[in-house]
Amino acid sequence: MISELSMRSGLLAMALIAAPVASSAAIAQSCPAPLAQARRLVLVVPDTMTNSTATLRRFTRSAPVAEWQADGGPVSALIGRKGTAWSHTFRNFATAGEPIKVDGDKRAPAGFFAIGRSFGFAPARRAHYLHVEEGVTCVDDPSSPAYNTISTRAQVGWQVHGENMWRVPEYRRGLLVEYPTNRAAKAGSCIFIHVRKPGAPGTAGCVALPEPEVERLQNFSVNGAVLAVVPRPALGRFKGCLPQ
Repeated sequence: MISELSMRSGLLAMALIAAPVASSAAIAQSCPAPLAQARRLVLVVPDTMTNSTATLRRFTRSAPVAEWQADGGPVSALIGRKGTAWSHTFRNFATAGEPIKVDGDKRAPAGFFAIGRSFGFAPARRAHYLHVEEGVTCVDDPSSPAYNTISTRAQVGWQVHGENMWRVPEYRRGLLVEYPTNRAAKAGSCIFIHVRKPGAPGTAGCVALPEPEVERLQNFSVNGAVLAVVPRPALGRFKGCLPQ
């Protein structure tokens, strides 16, 4: 027959085991979307908000409450020529003096963004792949309803300002970033992960890598992943959400 003391001891032990799990779940739910439910993470960390280079690392986890595990070693990445600025969506995380992203500022957006479709010049059998053929354009014109979307010149015409993607060598391989912008605030557009241009001092706001690393990310993100761009001084603002 089990004594009352033994039962109490067992219940206490179960409670102690459950407490860290509950705590981890609470932290996970308080993390910014889309990071909270992510199981694959591409973490880009510049040393300061003015750096045009950053360290990129990949991580995976088995569940939103599990610990992040490194997937391969760090890679050097190129980001905005003027550094980073907080995305309009994540501007509440900015502290005094930290910039907010606007179109044309040559800064990579800081925040958390789902990684979207792979794209490239060559045809591919990847699911939802975007074949960048003649006419494929990313609209960066805030006066257009197609702002921050991939379209074609046949659809939007030639008067609308946009990146003619088929003419940009660095777009021969890449991934779209599902960047939540604000047209009225001109809050940034056409954010990609793409091939790094040799000798370039930075990008217009994208994340650039050597082509083999871009291909590796295409494979890594095939079932979904989140891009996190967080300057090193801001990492502590997301304690419990990002890898240690």
